[in-house]
Formats: sequence, structure tokens, C-alpha cells
Amino acid sequence: MGRQLRSLAAAVQAAAPVTGLRVLLAEDNVVNQRLTTRLLEKRGHSVTVAATGREALAALERTDFDLVLMDVQMPDMDGLQATAAICAREARLGRHIPIIALTAHTMKGDRERCLSAGMDGFVAKPVNAAELIAAVEGNAPSAAPSPKVGAVS
Repeated sequence: MGRQLRSLAAAVQAAAPVTGLRVLLAEDNVVNQRLTTRLLEKRGHSVTVAATGREALAALERTDFDLVLMDVQMPDMDGLQATAAICAREARLGRHIPIIALTAHTMKGDRERCLSAGMDGFVAKPVNAAELIAAVEGNAPSAAPSPKVGAVS
């Protein structure tokens, strides 16, 4: 898996960047919010922050986003519950928004649990800038088709 992610990160870095994405960041930790926002804004993306899963769902009702970065463990409603609600919304609306797990949970099975819940990719914390950019830009709706980051081969 590490080799696949590194080669995807290298390809994304070498390609013309996908810019101007509207990213919803569902993350309760202020330091992680700031770091992730700064990394994405440096690539030309706009970021809206939600501190809970419920806030993320409310933001999705108000605004169209290209992608969601979803912390798995948040207060009020965790990322897996929020993802389930987003998937139900997608079924009603007939459109898909990529959801990337953003989590410190990196034990065996955590990646698979996130993907099974309906997430499209997985980025471990602490965040590695290249991996984050590869996950976001590689799963963006306007990006060329690429393997899902975090997909199990």
C-alpha cells in the first residue's frame, strides 16, 4: 500500500495541480484544522471547517462541495455516522461527493472500516502533506480517473 500511495503522490505532484476545489473539512482539533486548511489553500483550494459531523451535514445542506475530508473521531456525531448520513443523502440526490477519512486510527482494519462505511480514501494523522494532496486531488471530481487512495488491492 505504501508504494501505491507514494507513486500516486508523486504523480499528483508532477501533474498540473487540480485547483479551486471546494473542500469541507470535518475536524474537531483546531491544530489539525489550521494545518490542513493551510496545506490545501496553498494549492489553491478553498476550505470550510466543521467541528462535528452534525456541522458537516449542515454545511453540505447549505453549500456544494467538491470533496469532504472527514475526521473519524469527533464529538456529537463521529465521521462514520456522518458518512452514513451523507451516503443516504447521495442516494436521494443521485450524486456522489468523495469523502476522505482523516484519522489517527491506523490499526489493522481501520482503513477497511472507513472504506466499508462509504469513504473513498484514507489519510493517516499526523498528516503528511504529499499524502493529503494526493488523496484530495486524486479523488477530486475533476481529476483524471485514478486508483482510490487507500483502496485495498
